[in-house]
Amino acid sequence: MPDYDAFLLVSFGGPEGPGDVMPFLENVTKGRGVPPDRLAEVAHHYELFGGVSPINKQCRDLITAIGKDFAAAGVDLPRYWGNRNWHPYLADTVAQMAADGITRAIAFVTSGYGSYSSCRQYLDDIEAARAQAGPGAPRIDKIRHYFNHPGFIEPFTQAALMAIGSLPPGVQHDACLVFTAHSVPEAMAAASGPDGGLYPAQLTEASRLIAGQLAEAEGHERPWRLVYQSRSGPPQVPWLGPDVRDHLESLAAGGAPGVVVIPVGFVSDHLEVVYDLDMEAAKLARKLGLPMARAATPGTHPRFVSMITELVSERRGGLRPVPSLGSLPAGPNFCPNDCCPRPAIRQAGHAGARA
Repeated sequence: MPDYDAFLLVSFGGPEGPGDVMPFLENVTKGRGVPPDRLAEVAHHYELFGGVSPINKQCRDLITAIGKDFAAAGVDLPRYWGNRNWHPYLADTVAQMAADGITRAIAFVTSGYGSYSSCRQYLDDIEAARAQAGPGAPRIDKIRHYFNHPGFIEPFTQAALMAIGSLPPGVQHDACLVFTAHSVPEAMAAASGPDGGLYPAQLTEASRLIAGQLAEAEGHERPWRLVYQSRSGPPQVPWLGPDVRDHLESLAAGGAPGVVVIPVGFVSDHLEVVYDLDMEAAKLARKLGLPMARAATPGTHPRFVSMITELVSERRGGLRPVPSLGSLPAGPNFCPNDCCPRPAIRQAGHAGARA
């Protein structure tokens, strides 16, 4: 088995002050021809939070929690952290790893699913960072998809139960479940995985598993649906839907007593969660008279953190693989070179993901 000598956390990155916002957004949208007015619109979302995305702090908290869990499990690996779009940049981190004499690292990416933007682009970023670091760059292997790992599903189930309990007593029993994930262009979704459509299939499976665990815990099933959020592309480019706001309107029109929103596509409460759900979706739900509660993401939940340790130990050969839940394969340990390719579309006006 691979003899790893470091652990690398790889994430999206986000601004940490007002002066960071536009440079960060320019990094995210580089080469896409996004008009300035669209960037200004997205920048306003950050202004509502003082120009700070929560994601970097969440990464700091996560890598600290991983260190404690590694120590408890006897995993002796130095930990590094690098971002795609903001400090600490992945290229700088890989250069530091090379300077420290690291030869082979195992990387955990803050996305458990397969698609160009959630898997392949991170692999490309890692290779670009290695190329920039030069001949002494360490080899870096990405951990497999973990959308159906018990350590991913169980924290969501627990969070959903807490969210249900926060609803008014009269609507708790019959509240509907709404699972959300970041929308992507349909062409990107169709290109995900060797057979296409991997991203929505994995999201659907994760949602089904959480709904199933909730049914076991509560003794009854709830209606549920996977929807999407945070679309930022031009209207002429088809993206995955329906949008969460459209679905909330449909539920209210159909007489739904309440709703629990579960951001199954995210591992932490970063800007897309706190703005698109806690502000925009919650505002719409209040307008519709639809009681809404939002479940927390895994973040630094102990089971999620221990999952990372398990995945590292699994790859190092020191632990038998934890069986995946459900029937959908978790995917190969090493992604093939042609998986989740960049879709052959131009997205003029697409401001990219927020984090």
